[in-house]
Amino acid sequence: WKKLYLAHHWPVTVCKMSANDCQDPPEYWTIHGLWPDKTEECNRTWHFNVTEIKDLISDMRHYWPDVLHSSLNRTQFWKHEWEKHGTCAATLEVLNSQRKYFGKALELYQQVDLNSCLLKAGIKPSSSYYQMTAIKEALTRFYGVTPKIQCLPPEEGEKAQTIGQIEFCFTKELQLRNCTATGESDLMQADLRIGTEELSVCSDALPTYYPSQV
Repeated sequence: WKKLYLAHHWPVTVCKMSANDCQDPPEYWTIHGLWPDKTEECNRTWHFNVTEIKDLISDMRHYWPDVLHSSLNRTQFWKHEWEKHGTCAATLEVLNSQRKYFGKALELYQQVDLNSCLLKAGIKPSSSYYQMTAIKEALTRFYGVTPKIQCLPPEEGEKAQTIGQIEFCFTKELQLRNCTATGESDLMQADLRIGTEELSVCSDALPTYYPSQV
């Protein structure tokens, strides 16, 4: 694989996508995962072991919660992320254990600090609409790279798309880089299907809803 995606999702949109036991989704962007752009060198026999990240648990619950299932004892989401993506990322020495993989993802999340960047740009959850180009420009200005932004397409009778996920790309040296759309693998898309709803790359032409509650 060539690059890593650090995917942030907007919990309110995630909850909107699926009938589940979402309770009071966090009102800040949380981690969806840290994904190599291909999932080919994965080790299916390397199972998730929560004791390896016990010192990270409180941060994990806060920044990387299982939005769809509010029980704090659930580690299913992290297990899925490790087995599908972490075992591939582990070909890099800085990510070659569960402790390093989850710890580094948390570090990159803090470094990117998406929540405060959006606030500084005056982009906050609201009942009015944003232009997608304005959101993109703010992010590109702030980070110097183009992230990948995904939305829930308008439902029937709606005119606006709903912002759901923002992914930042990193090189293998963990430097921010552009997320170019060329040669994007289909594997990355499959991760975004929750229930029957699906996120796709946001349209610049549609007004964009950034919802504050489900």
